[in-house]
Amino acid sequence: MTSPSDRSLRLAFTASDRPEAQEARVRLAERYGSVPEDQADVIVALGGDGFMLETLHTVMERRTPVFGMNRGSVGFLMNDYEDDGLLERLAGAGRAVIHPLQMDAWTESGQVHSGLAINEVSMLRQTRQTAKLRISVDGRVRLEELACDGCLVATAAGSTAYNLSAHGPIIPLDSRVLALTPISAFRPRRWRGALLPHQATVCFEILEADKRPVSATADNFEVRRVVRVDVRERRDIALTMLFDEGRSFEERVLAEQFAS
Repeated sequence: MTSPSDRSLRLAFTASDRPEAQEARVRLAERYGSVPEDQADVIVALGGDGFMLETLHTVMERRTPVFGMNRGSVGFLMNDYEDDGLLERLAGAGRAVIHPLQMDAWTESGQVHSGLAINEVSMLRQTRQTAKLRISVDGRVRLEELACDGCLVATAAGSTAYNLSAHGPIIPLDSRVLALTPISAFRPRRWRGALLPHQATVCFEILEADKRPVSATADNFEVRRVVRVDVRERRDIALTMLFDEGRSFEERVLAEQFAS
């Protein structure tokens, strides 16, 4: 990272729609200078966790490092907000590299829709009817029928989001595993999910799809009335988040496991 005294570090500031985020963007751009996102060495994202995910999606091809500052609500993926010392913070920041999931979803009409997910790919029932899923891993059926509200595959970065709410495991960033987590499983009642090697391909087949329609979502990209969904990690895509010294993503994940 460029040293704090090197004023040639090119920053782009982007913000959510929240007034406090927009006000912060104006202040910081005036103080530190700002360039278009496609010319930046670092993008400073101002908002909450949802906005951090949006920003990471926008840099998917350029792979510009993103330093988030919390001007939203939860802020698990964000650093604390401060006007002062931004260049010094960037110089000492640690890096967290994450790899997204690829979702390929087939609909009843035979069309395939593809999307990338930084947090998770999830299957969700569309109606009052329970979803029924057949789950295969690397071509081998592991669960013949799961009756549930849904099921998801989460990255390590996403393991503290929807996955945690569904009682899935928190995964350290360097563990090279994915979480396969049911959402309100009805049958088999005692199945609590699985940890899979990161190179695994998970296939969801929707049983009785006409009677029990299911949607598939990769972060905020949704495909409705799917009949099959394949999920795999894209190790060839590496996204970088920057965190303040002493407040690494790994430390946050560890602390979350002891939170009350």
